[in-house]
Parts: sequence; C-alpha cells; structure tokens
Amino acid sequence: MLAAEKQKIMDFLDLTDDFLGSGYKSGRNTENFKEDAPETIEKISEEIRICKNCQLGNLRKNAVPGEGSLNPLVMVIGEGPGMDEDDQGRPFVGKAGHLLDKMLASIGLSRNSNAFIANVVKCRPPGNRDPYPEEASACSGFLERQILLLKPKFILAAGRISAQTLLKTAEPIGKLRGSFTDFKAGGLTFPLFVIYHPAAVLRNDSLRRPVWEDLKILRSRMEEQYGGELKIEGV
Repeated sequence: MLAAEKQKIMDFLDLTDDFLGSGYKSGRNTENFKEDAPETIEKISEEIRICKNCQLGNLRKNAVPGEGSLNPLVMVIGEGPGMDEDDQGRPFVGKAGHLLDKMLASIGLSRNSNAFIANVVKCRPPGNRDPYPEEASACSGFLERQILLLKPKFILAAGRISAQTLLKTAEPIGKLRGSFTDFKAGGLTFPLFVIYHPAAVLRNDSLRRPVWEDLKILRSRMEEQYGGELKIEGV
C-alpha cells in the first residue's frame, strides 16, 4: 500500500476517534499497519492475468504466466504462447511443448519437479508472429520478478526471440546456441544457456542432432554442479 494511501486511512481514523469523543490523536504509529501481500508466483500470475500493458492483453483468450517447480534447477524461457497455450492458459502444451517435455526429460528435468517454464511475452501474438519489442518490454517486469523470486540455478533460453531478448543482442541463434552467458537481473547473475526452439526442431529435423549436443553440454554442467538434484534418464 502506498504511503499516501496509508496516511489517508490514518487521517480518517483520527477524525473518527475525535468524533466518538476520545479526543484527537495525531501521529498514529503505522509500523504495524498491514503491508501488501508478500511476493509470490501466484501473485505475479494474477497480475499477469489482468494485465493490459500492451495490445496483446486485448487480443488474448488467456494470459500464460508460466508453471512448474517453485525451486527450479532450470527456468526455461520461450518466446510466447501459441494457439494451444492461449486456449489453456498454460505454457508449452502443444506439439512443441510435448517435444520440450521430452527434451527436458532426457537431461533429468521436468516441470513437475525441478523446472519452471515461462515465456518472454505472456499473451499470444496474433498468428504466432514474433513479439514486437514494445510487447516484450511490457512483459519484462513480470519476467524479471519471476526470475528473482524463483532464483533458478540455470536459465534455458529456448529459441531466437528468447535469447536475443534476454541477452539484448541481434546475434543469430546459430552463434548464441550451445554456450553459457552471464545473465544479470536485479543485482543477481544467472548462467544462461541457449538452444533452438522445439518448434524450429519440428519444422527442421536436421536441428535434432545440434539440440541434443547442446543439451548434453547443459546436462554435463548440471551434473557437475547439482548432480544430486538430477535423475538422468538418457535419450
């Protein structure tokens, strides 16, 4: 609650107290006044669901805040919701999502246990077009709040749009993929790793091998640092 709003309530209480005859009491202590609810993923999600910060908020069926573990080893960040995601309000639930789940499982990850899945934009761009910069900017505060609250050990940027947006670069994904980069948010630093988007793999079967090679790099780093939190099943 804003300080000005608190003061208005305090002033009203003072006047009420005076009216009831117990005398005017100024300078009420506001230290114990109930503050806004603490930051949670659900709080952020509720804000996303009613957001109208850009035109996408007026075009969506459902916003797609994200889902998964609240203590994630990896936070997957894709581009934006597609038609299936817009229908269900959940991330990566279409064909690309099913492939992503298999890709994550191959290196011991799951949205049900140790991964959180989100997107750069939380509402579907019409026709699945690339998000406009102003649309990504409108969602950037939500995404940063999610990252800072979840504090994932790694960020996995899935696809060109995600990688370029997070890293603030125009470099092609062919140069970004398969390597770690420091990503800074709110004074914290997270190792960020880039792979091709699952939808790109579905369109181009020749990307399956490069994606698997990249996932093995990520797996090796995770095993080295957090092996006890993984249940590697292989491919």
